[in-house]
Amino acid sequence: MKKLINKPEDIVKEELEGMALAYPSMIKVSLEPKFIYRADAPVQGKVALISGGGSGHEPMHGGFVGKGMLDAACAGEIFTSPTPDQMLEAAKKVNGGAGILYIVKNYTGDVMNFEMAADLARSENMKVQNILIDDDVAVKDSLWTAGRRGVGTTVIAEKITGAGAEKGYDLTKVADLCRNVNASGRSMGLALTSCTVPAAGKPTFVLGDDEIEMGIGIHGEPGRTRMKIKSADELTEMMALSIIEDGDYSRTVHEWDEKKGDWVDVTLVNKAFKEGDQVIAFVNGMGGTPNIELQIIYRKLNEVCEKKGLKIARNLIGSYITSLEMQGCSITLVRADQEMIELWDAPVKTPGLRWGI
Repeated sequence: MKKLINKPEDIVKEELEGMALAYPSMIKVSLEPKFIYRADAPVQGKVALISGGGSGHEPMHGGFVGKGMLDAACAGEIFTSPTPDQMLEAAKKVNGGAGILYIVKNYTGDVMNFEMAADLARSENMKVQNILIDDDVAVKDSLWTAGRRGVGTTVIAEKITGAGAEKGYDLTKVADLCRNVNASGRSMGLALTSCTVPAAGKPTFVLGDDEIEMGIGIHGEPGRTRMKIKSADELTEMMALSIIEDGDYSRTVHEWDEKKGDWVDVTLVNKAFKEGDQVIAFVNGMGGTPNIELQIIYRKLNEVCEKKGLKIARNLIGSYITSLEMQGCSITLVRADQEMIELWDAPVKTPGLRWGI
């Protein structure tokens, strides 16, 4: 194993220290417990957005803390969920009195810990809502989830809901917006290589020189199939069609009902894409994929969308949700109405994403 690290057990702490030194005008860092928060937090009267997850996916989530996106992000150990006490302390730090929205990727540990954190925050008189991101069309259930995994739509949701919160939306409206973005988004990814978790010291899985894993998860979870490598155009078309041709998706999620004062089961439906939809297209690198290859993928994705009657209204291309040094990519399409487009275009200033400022 060759990595630019000191001790595996110090990686997350030292990364956070580096971020604090690099971006002092945007973020501050708590090391005990570990979380990143806006330098100007709390912003009074604004709904505070908090997300988080295992480290190793940078710039998600800590790189998206700042004006126009997240108010805080909780960093777990590599590929390990943060704990409820991290989430609670982050909520206390950024609570501006308008409520807290937890944006949660659908992984069992994240879902459980964010629910516990929400209950703890409510016990301290904070208004809290949890919205789940579950957009991966590759598998119905996986090693670490019940239902679809939360992947690329997370970044789109954090940007759009962050802009809504910045604009002054109340907690109900921000939560509805986040729920709508998730219901409009679908993703699919592939891996050319595995990655190596430093504490393990060896690759998570092994692929032959001529093999790829289609439908991989961001932690190295298995996908739909292992197959011989094909051209970039062929692989892009496979991923894009898996998303565009995916049918309506229904599932039951656990959400907090403010009127009942309890968690309730809610059935949600994600509608399939249809001809005439405008979309935000996101081509994401998994950490070891050069931008030249991502642009080749976007070129073919644009062609497939045109053939299927989808109009790409906005795009994002780059490595924003990584899996350490994994070579591979993912595609995300999010059906976007005019409100979502306007919020996407709104100014953002974070370490990992910035425009308009």
